[in-house]
Amino acid sequence: MMAALVAAGVMAQPKREFRGAWIQCVNGQFQGMGTQKMQQTLSYQLDELRRDGVNAIIFQVRPECDALYESQIEPWSRFLTGRQGQAPSPYWDPLQWMIEECHRRGMELHAWINPYRARTKTTTLLAPNHIKIRKPQNCFEYDGLTILNPGIPENRDYICEVARDIVTRYDVDGIHMDDYFYPYPAAGQQIPDEEQYRMYNNGIRDRGDWRRYNVNLFIEQFYKTVHEAKPWVKVGISPFGIYRNKRSNSIGSNTNGLQNYDDLYADVLLWMNNGWMDYCVPQLYWEIGHKAADYDTLIRWWNHYASKRPLYIGEDVERTVKATDPRNPSQHQQPAKYQLHREMENVKGTVLWYAKAAVDNVGNYGTLLRNNYWRTPALQPDMSFIDKKTTKKVRSLKPVWTSDGYMLFWTAPKGKTWQKKAVSYVVYRFNKGEKVNIDDATKIVAVTPNTFYPLPYADGKQKYTYVVTALNRLHNESKVRKKTVKL
Repeated sequence: MMAALVAAGVMAQPKREFRGAWIQCVNGQFQGMGTQKMQQTLSYQLDELRRDGVNAIIFQVRPECDALYESQIEPWSRFLTGRQGQAPSPYWDPLQWMIEECHRRGMELHAWINPYRARTKTTTLLAPNHIKIRKPQNCFEYDGLTILNPGIPENRDYICEVARDIVTRYDVDGIHMDDYFYPYPAAGQQIPDEEQYRMYNNGIRDRGDWRRYNVNLFIEQFYKTVHEAKPWVKVGISPFGIYRNKRSNSIGSNTNGLQNYDDLYADVLLWMNNGWMDYCVPQLYWEIGHKAADYDTLIRWWNHYASKRPLYIGEDVERTVKATDPRNPSQHQQPAKYQLHREMENVKGTVLWYAKAAVDNVGNYGTLLRNNYWRTPALQPDMSFIDKKTTKKVRSLKPVWTSDGYMLFWTAPKGKTWQKKAVSYVVYRFNKGEKVNIDDATKIVAVTPNTFYPLPYADGKQKYTYVVTALNRLHNESKVRKKTVKL
């Protein structure tokens, strides 16, 4: 059967895969939209993304030391209401609402924060309780931006306080940072951190090494802060797509672009190898064949060097469908890129930049996801390095006729600790005489938060074996409970 699928161009399905999408606010897509319209827009996006196979949403909640959630630390975001510090009316909490809507659809919700950026170039009015107004000495101006100075220890504590507040008050599955550490370099401009270097250099003579040291301290502290608050909340980082070029270092990639290590002072491999993050999503937004940053070269580089933690690939939807496949000029690059994903042993998922492009189905990108690459449900990648415990088996599995039709019901397993509590379930279906093999992803018919599943009853003449397993917060899977059903 697998050979037939490959011949037909249908890709094999992994059982575990992170299938994410970024929903950003900093582009102004929701600004001043109003509560009802924004909820309608997000509901539509979530429904379409779910049909495409997406199982995790990365939702931007802190673009410039502000909040798309109720915060006592930072002001409401202007990217929500149009004016920083102004609460939404009618009142709602977008983060809480998104958590509930994603969980109801069987998706994870990862809260996305920008750690150091305190003001974007287009923001002119700051609220009285914004960090730039309260503590201007903790910030510096650079290329039209306001940045929390990474060289000031107090700023590390402040960002971690914000993260702890989110994690303790909201039922998020992950907390996510993107690529904005030290600012992207601008021609003719210098980072104004001479005073902080004199005060806090810790004997480090090279300014670049000192800046990396500052970010390293922050990343380690951030990771510990999140996991001390809730051990199951995953810490994800999405760095710029080039770690270093080969001309800068022998392990660098054969590329010629801006570098995380040298230009943003972000030593991503150190963070990964030290276990200061739970997943990494390098932004490989270029096309296969790009002269300075070839996608094929970069995915192979990350696959080789970034294996200590789950590796997902950040995909630019629009650029992918605008570029033709060098080996097959009659089609765009999505098939070739997803083939590379499957070939790379350490690539465990994909995150779409950005959600709306997939929802709008540019270049049939979404159609190809739902009909081919993500056509069967997938569990989250293994993170047993956080915790290996599983729940007990589900109880009382039985089919029941209801007013809504024939339903398969079960009861949640008993469990008091977070490791032992079931939050969702996997439903498998096997034909009569077929061996039960839950490693076969094509047998998954649902990953659901519900304790029931509607059965596709026909005439009652065909026998099937249904298998249900329980998942905890890390998607560690229980042993099976099975039932033979006539449909």
